[in-house]
Amino acid sequence: MTVELRVKEGWLTVCELSSLTPGRGVAALLPDGSQAAVFVDRAGRPYAIANQDPFTGAHVLSRGLVGTLSGRPFVASPLLKQRFDLESGRCLDHEEVAVRTYPVRTAATS
Repeated sequence: MTVELRVKEGWLTVCELSSLTPGRGVAALLPDGSQAAVFVDRAGRPYAIANQDPFTGAHVLSRGLVGTLSGRPFVASPLLKQRFDLESGRCLDHEEVAVRTYPVRTAATS
């Protein structure tokens, strides 16, 4: 199974699902030069958000700490610890701030 992100050009294969470790993220360079942070939960569900921390400008969200709040998965920035919902991209600590989310799917490898 591969993990794919929906980008402007279509579905982009990022990596094998088995390459992802629950609770840890990986950074993916996208065709437009931006970066996505890709995560998988313990149930095998993948998530993808922008990798750039909007508070510092650093591309570090893939290195953040993953957790849950009221059953919703989030990643906490490794720099200032703001938490971002992995489903909506909304910052749980500053509701007016959000990061981009990417549609993500798993696909069988041929």
